[in-house]
Amino acid sequence: MKYNGLTDKQVEESRSKFGSNEIPDSEPTTFWEEFKETFSDPMIKILLAIAALMIVMFFFGYAEIYEPLGTIVAVLIVATVSAKTGVASDTKYRELKDNTEKDKCKVHRNGVITVIDVDDVVVGDKVLLQSGDKIPADGVLIDGALRVDNSALNGEAEECKKTAASEDFQLEDDITGDTFVDAHSLFRGAVIFDGEGILDVRKVGLKTMMGKMAEEMQEDEPDSPLKVKLAKLAKQISTFGYIGAVLIAVLYLVYFVMQAGGVSQYFAMGIEPVVKDVVRALSLAIVIIVCAVPEGLPLMISLVLMQNTSKMLDHNVLVRKAEGIETAGSLNILFSDKTGTITKGMLEVVDFFTGDGNSIDIAQLSKHSKVKGLVDLAIGKNTQSMFDASHKVIGGNATDQALMKFLGEETFKTLENSSEYKIIKQQSFNSANKFSQARIDSTGKTFYKGAPEKLLANAVKYLDADGNICTMDNAILNRKIDELAAKAMRVLAFGYSEKDMVENSINDDIVIIGLVGIRDDVRPEAKEAIREVQGAGIQVVMITGDRLETAVAIAKDAGLLKGGSDRALSSAQLNEMSDEEVKKIIPNIRVIARALPTDKSRMVRLCQEMNLVVGMTGDGVNDSPALKRADVGFAMGSGTEAAKEAGKIVILDDNFKSIKDAILYGRTIYHNILKFCKFQLVINVAAVVVSAIAPFFGVDEPLKVTHLLFVNLVMDGLGAMMLGNEPAKEEYMAEAPRKRDESIVSKKMMGQILTMGIWLTVVSFIYLKVPFFVNLFANEEQHLTGYFVLFIVAALFNGFNVRDDGFAIFAGLNENKDFIKVFLIIIIVQALLVNAAIVPLAPFQWIGEMFSCVPFGIKGWIAVVLLACTMIPADMVRKLCVNK
Repeated sequence: MKYNGLTDKQVEESRSKFGSNEIPDSEPTTFWEEFKETFSDPMIKILLAIAALMIVMFFFGYAEIYEPLGTIVAVLIVATVSAKTGVASDTKYRELKDNTEKDKCKVHRNGVITVIDVDDVVVGDKVLLQSGDKIPADGVLIDGALRVDNSALNGEAEECKKTAASEDFQLEDDITGDTFVDAHSLFRGAVIFDGEGILDVRKVGLKTMMGKMAEEMQEDEPDSPLKVKLAKLAKQISTFGYIGAVLIAVLYLVYFVMQAGGVSQYFAMGIEPVVKDVVRALSLAIVIIVCAVPEGLPLMISLVLMQNTSKMLDHNVLVRKAEGIETAGSLNILFSDKTGTITKGMLEVVDFFTGDGNSIDIAQLSKHSKVKGLVDLAIGKNTQSMFDASHKVIGGNATDQALMKFLGEETFKTLENSSEYKIIKQQSFNSANKFSQARIDSTGKTFYKGAPEKLLANAVKYLDADGNICTMDNAILNRKIDELAAKAMRVLAFGYSEKDMVENSINDDIVIIGLVGIRDDVRPEAKEAIREVQGAGIQVVMITGDRLETAVAIAKDAGLLKGGSDRALSSAQLNEMSDEEVKKIIPNIRVIARALPTDKSRMVRLCQEMNLVVGMTGDGVNDSPALKRADVGFAMGSGTEAAKEAGKIVILDDNFKSIKDAILYGRTIYHNILKFCKFQLVINVAAVVVSAIAPFFGVDEPLKVTHLLFVNLVMDGLGAMMLGNEPAKEEYMAEAPRKRDESIVSKKMMGQILTMGIWLTVVSFIYLKVPFFVNLFANEEQHLTGYFVLFIVAALFNGFNVRDDGFAIFAGLNENKDFIKVFLIIIIVQALLVNAAIVPLAPFQWIGEMFSCVPFGIKGWIAVVLLACTMIPADMVRKLCVNK
């Protein structure tokens, strides 16, 4: 049929009316945008607010400049590291995209066929499609016949047949998974396997399915669970700090009033002493807030995430966005692709059986020489596949290639090079006959390969495992075939006839050599990984573009469908249900078949509305919106660049086991963050309480602002290295998933923080007020310097306590060698600070003055270290009481 196509004027009219076929790309990530994003973190906001207050106090002469400057520097480091990481991954993706030539297509216009950019296609265009072409827009096949690969849209590389539609055929507005595989509809992004035809373009640009997916990609991503938890922690800490600061300031003022003998006597002293007391109270309040807020926490989290991303490469996990790895450990529900993730991603022979329904182990088939020899001929001399120079199977369809792998390269080459097995006549497989045949005169046989129903219709005999010809019992064999069909296996039969080959016909003396079951089988390691992930309390849902029957069979073998309330649904069934109806059954869903990209995004959204942390795996352009919307998207290493750009994590080997490893490491990172929080918050609680109470006991400033700077930034940054590399423990996989908005500080954790914070406070006042310890030092400066050392060393010993909730606090140190290294480095650095004044050089004198440190004797060091050691037995006693 001749098509003139649109004229140039009609093209402009169509573009004006229906829009362009261009799908706008997302805006590139800039360093400044990523840098600014860091400052939306609530913990960062609190740190900057405190820094601003301290700067104001500095200009009035009531504070040191070191603390606010140190805080600002730490914030800038965190922001710069985060921004560089974000920009690097986005830039790499865009460079790959820019280097790719724009897609072209052939279109009828002005009476001739012309090649244009896909972006220039308009509604009404008549596009010529041929083998290998990518479909440029959504529409209807109006001429010719095609076989289409829809894997970019539904994830399944099945051959979908398309035939010409009548003139009145309408493209569906509400697309379902079945629409992709109907007889006439064509969609942008799909690829032509074979054939030739004309596409009548009905939808372009953002109105196509691919365009709708691109629009979804522009939506803002939800906050990560870690960010939600940190926001909650920041609110709790700031509330604690602000309330504590106000109370202490008020109590301090009351103390001044009581010392003066009452309110009237206090104000009778004059305005200047009152103002000085108010300023002292405000100064103390700011110190309390500084003590309360863990300045090192944002930096610690950045360091821990960065340290562990490199480890994950050893487990075939590439972390594109650092927060994704922690989020993986918080998953409540995981939507997993089927093909290549749960299954191997390729068809293979998984069962061989004879005409009596008895299976022969494939590894043992060579011991049944007669059956093996004949089936080799039925495959090797009756195929369109072959091995290339690099030993890969090429040619033929997926079934032929699976049979060729089953045959093996050595056997195939032997048969190919043998002059004995020369084919005299041959007929290839076609959809009408459903079989292929080849005549080899030297054997006196015609060999058949085809659908069981075709061969069995003419067969009364079969070969048993020993090669004996036996009488067929079709009922037994059909039961076996039905059993394999229920497991989503494609069954093929092989046979031979002693008669000559007849075109388009199967001889009536056919003997069945054997039959095979073929399918994309479940990965053995995926079964174990799914079991472990389910054991971790994570709901696994297989979401696939395959048909429901196949999906159910695979899900049963993979251990996803176990009966009871477990449900398997198709896309069409889901779309008949309201959001509220779907939410009610989400806990029971295990399989979603014929899934559309919109189904995936919808399921992610509904789960997030239920406060669940959602993971999604995918490899195609179709998966990109859901990968981006999910809390953590696992893109497959063999997948499209669009999928990798959308996902936070790339699974390099496409294996579900690697997803399990990512979950384990995510949980490990979260545990390490908890350990650090306990480590740091004990310090903060003790610092707040000691700084608040000490003035009432005659010690105005036991910890200087520079001491707090050392505690909150230098020590905690190194503390992140101590605890950030704690080893992964399989026991973490036995824990229940955490809620998205669950508080980081649990009741049990709060108990440990308060108990050890109070103990450190008690130890502090024993040291500060008991004469035995006071008399070990020559003067007050030495005594307060010793307290600075005591505070730091006690915190370090508490680092052992937080390593384990039980008593194995020294276990696994060989797997975290940084712990002891950092422990010693911090003690050495502090010893250098304390003794800096000994060196008669100006810089060292300045360091000593800045940290208000003076050298003291060995007795003082021994006393300080022994007091600090009590942190370990004190926590052991606490654990004994709690774990009873």
